[in-house]
Amino acid sequence: MSDTSMDDGFASSNWWRTRISDIKPGSIRYHGYAVQDLIGNIGFAEMIWLMLRGELPARGQGALLEAALMSAVDHGPQAPSIAISRMAMTCGVSLNNAMGSAVNVLGDVHGGAGEQAVGLYKDIAAAIDAGVEEQAAVSQGLDAFIADHGKYVSGFGHRFHPIDPRAVRLLELVDQAVADGVVTGRYAAIARAVEKELQARKNKTIPMNIDGATAVIYAELDFPPALARGLFCLSRSVGILAHAWEQAEQGGRNKGPIPRQYLPAYDGHPPREFPREN
Repeated sequence: MSDTSMDDGFASSNWWRTRISDIKPGSIRYHGYAVQDLIGNIGFAEMIWLMLRGELPARGQGALLEAALMSAVDHGPQAPSIAISRMAMTCGVSLNNAMGSAVNVLGDVHGGAGEQAVGLYKDIAAAIDAGVEEQAAVSQGLDAFIADHGKYVSGFGHRFHPIDPRAVRLLELVDQAVADGVVTGRYAAIARAVEKELQARKNKTIPMNIDGATAVIYAELDFPPALARGLFCLSRSVGILAHAWEQAEQGGRNKGPIPRQYLPAYDGHPPREFPREN
């Protein structure tokens, strides 16, 4: 074999490098674990942890991650991603097309709040570690966040729920995990301090919502902010799939965002005649 062919073979085999999956004929391993040993012994949330972190989670860590993933799967067709999945199905596409269309709108406004909240909590924690007093760190962190993102503080308040029942339950689970020694509770305390600061500033309660509560869990489990959005996409994909399939079973063709008897408001130029030459 020539040097050139050996070089080409090495370059080809090293085009992609991964520590995640080791696939050979008759063998599939993820971070060293044989797939047949994982099947039936760990759940999907634990598998997500292994794939992202390279190690198996402790039982309590996996349970907390699963709770966060389960809590955010769906919020009905008033959520743009869900509505888009249903509209896409009425256009005659397949389930994967509908899911892709829906996931692609999970951006900074719809889907990115958890990532932003994790970033806020970690920035406050970093300031405290640098010697800033906790209350000052919370206030400064909020000021910086609002300067960067605008008046809406990600993870707090909800346009639909005065009290988000998902957040209440998730925080109960976090508190139990703290009592069990699974997590420290540091970010739960920071999030509650943010909630208290917002109440003082607005003179009314702006309670933590699902994004703020799942952000507590992701921060407690030491996931970086960007992965909070990725994890939300995995979670919401379940609801997207369910609604797309339900719409496929219901049928319907070319359904837009509003019923056809309702027309969007038009505020353009009034009717006018096309100019014609004499």
